[in-house]
Amino acid sequence: MARLLQAPPKFHPSEWDMANKMQRASTESQTSRSECMIAESRRLQDEIEKTTQKTQNDVNKKIEQRRDEIQFWKQELDNKLEQIVHETEVLLTFKTRLEKALESCEEPLDIAQKCLLNRQRRAGIDLVHDEVEQELVKEAEVLQGVIALLERTLEQTNEQISFVSPEDWTDFSNMNVEKAEKQRNNSLALRALIDGILSQTASDMRKQHETVNVAFRNRVKEVKDAKNKLETLLAMVMDETASQEKNIAALKKAIADKEGPVKVAQTRLEARSHRPNVELCYDTVQYRLTSEVQEITKNIQRLKDTLAQAETELKALSRRQLSLEEEIQVKENTLYIDEVLCMQMRESVSINNF
Repeated sequence: MARLLQAPPKFHPSEWDMANKMQRASTESQTSRSECMIAESRRLQDEIEKTTQKTQNDVNKKIEQRRDEIQFWKQELDNKLEQIVHETEVLLTFKTRLEKALESCEEPLDIAQKCLLNRQRRAGIDLVHDEVEQELVKEAEVLQGVIALLERTLEQTNEQISFVSPEDWTDFSNMNVEKAEKQRNNSLALRALIDGILSQTASDMRKQHETVNVAFRNRVKEVKDAKNKLETLLAMVMDETASQEKNIAALKKAIADKEGPVKVAQTRLEARSHRPNVELCYDTVQYRLTSEVQEITKNIQRLKDTLAQAETELKALSRRQLSLEEEIQVKENTLYIDEVLCMQMRESVSINNF
């Protein structure tokens, strides 16, 4: 019982002092470390805050720069897109101009070919490879060349339209903007080329068309002059034919008129052949009658020879008349082809600038 109630051991005062000193020292040490930690924590917090703020400011600046860059390229792309839309619309109008120009070539070419075909129906000496035909062939070649050039240009235009299609430029990219600008410049150059081609081809076609028309007018004048000369010659031949017919009639009458005298002379000779005896002599009368019969017979033969020559000349005049009439018909046929069929048909041709 006494042991259970034994008092705990007691410390020496020095131990008590030592314990208190150790508590104080430990507390002071811990407090000092804590203060150092707090100071270090505050320093670290300040450092990290500054670093974080600097980083955030840098990031914010980068984000702002990137946003400005994106907005810039978006605006650039929007501008290019607007330009491309406009350029596409303009190119479509140029395409329409090319199509109309191509369509307008069909009638002149068809008429030039019809004129060449019609002129194959010229007859005789008039079927000549004249200036009109040469210029018509050249006109057809010019038109065919223009058609080929316009078709190539139209194909190039369709290709360029596909290059500048707005659907191809919806991405934000510097490359797209550069490509768009390049295609836009190509389109501008193509439009300038189309303007030049349309102007030059229309000028070439108009020039050749007028050259052909001038050749036609000159040729028609030449043929009319030739026809007039032929008609003058025909009138001369017909006048000469009338004169020759009168001459033949006169020769026939002269021959007929000599039939009476020759018969009389022959009858007299026959009668005198019955003279009796010595009266049947070759006297002066007999000589003269014989001479008369010979002379009249000779003259009649001369008249007949002349008549034969006159009839030959009349036949020759008839052949010449027929030849002239045929040649005049050839000229009339040529004039109908050139002046009526071709020139009137060409009046419908209108070469416009598109």
